Amino acid sequence: MSVADRLREHVTENGTGMVYDLLFAVVWVGLVSFLFEFVFLDAPTWAYYMFMLSGVIAYYGFFFSLEQAKRQ
Repeated sequence: MSVADRLREHVTENGTGMVYDLLFAVVWVGLVSFLFEFVFLDAPTWAYYMFMLSGVIAYYGFFFSLEQAKRQ
């Protein structure tokens, strides 16, 4: 099985999940960038990076709660 075949198989199996991951990342980065560009004008750079890093926690929390809601 070639690399292209394995990649195609992976995308067909996980396509919607990959789209949701990308959409979450784009929205999160856009939201944080907007906040630090227009709301928190004098915020330190480390706060910006902490907000970006908190996106990882928000991602897992959001999709974990989504899975719990689907089970109920």
